Amino acid sequence: MLPTAEIRPASATDAARICAIYNHYIATTTISFEEELVQEPDMARRIADLTEAGLPWLVLTLDGAVSGYAYATKWRARAAYRHSVESSVYLDPEIHAQGWGSRLYRSLIEELRVRGLRTVIAGIAQPNERSVALHERLGFRKVAHFAEVGFKFGRWVDVGYWQMSLSEPG
Repeated sequence: MLPTAEIRPASATDAARICAIYNHYIATTTISFEEELVQEPDMARRIADLTEAGLPWLVLTLDGAVSGYAYATKWRARAAYRHSVESSVYLDPEIHAQGWGSRLYRSLIEELRVRGLRTVIAGIAQPNERSVALHERLGFRKVAHFAEVGFKFGRWVDVGYWQMSLSEPG
């Protein structure tokens, strides 16, 4: 039987579960370049900062439990970049390859369109075939590749950038 799914705005009460999901990636992968685990108060502050800035932070709940999240941050600080954002999406590792990432990401993209944003950019640590496939399936196209810009777990990591125009139908 399929779980009951909901996608809704995140709140501070989701911070602990979001940390549990995200900290897995910090501790075990190069998907995130953070090296220190994030604590619940810090995550709650991150959620508040983004939502107060008018940017979306969404959570996916399955049978009432937060199982993934997606959000957008300012692409750059200067005013001329105000119509562009960078996106992130993370899922509980137990629910990969079941379509939940696509569903959550589509909801984020729609939120960005509703807010009148023009461009969404995704930085993807390489290699990460699943993330690349997800982004390309949603209509992102690769626009840049930076070699050895991160160093984690004793090795250099490349980052590719994918971009999507929000002014075109998704």
